[in-house]
Amino acid sequence: MSHPVDVHVGRRLKQIRTLRRMSQTDVARHLSLSFQQIQKYEIGSNRIAASRLYELSQILDVPTSYFFEGLNDAEEAQQDNGMDIVTAVAAIEDEKIKSRIVTFIQDVSGMTVAKRA
Repeated sequence: MSHPVDVHVGRRLKQIRTLRRMSQTDVARHLSLSFQQIQKYEIGSNRIAASRLYELSQILDVPTSYFFEGLNDAEEAQQDNGMDIVTAVAAIEDEKIKSRIVTFIQDVSGMTVAKRA
């Protein structure tokens, strides 16, 4: 059984990876890993070592603390709803529609999500 902290860190990894519009394969290439390993990180079945978290923070342009934000918050359920939205947008195959939705969300939220190469 996965530890709740590992599950939380994995969710945060998936969230920022999706927001950066990177696939699991993209991230895996940067780390010389398989995309399956990234999947295991994201579901929390494999722990992410501190050195790997640091590498991920560099690749995804976030502080390492990002992965632990909200760990003790009572708002965890709200974050899960946000993750559902991120996952739904990521599942849209038409890139023009996906881009329009992301632009709309950026306009409404006042927050810009940088596209990472």
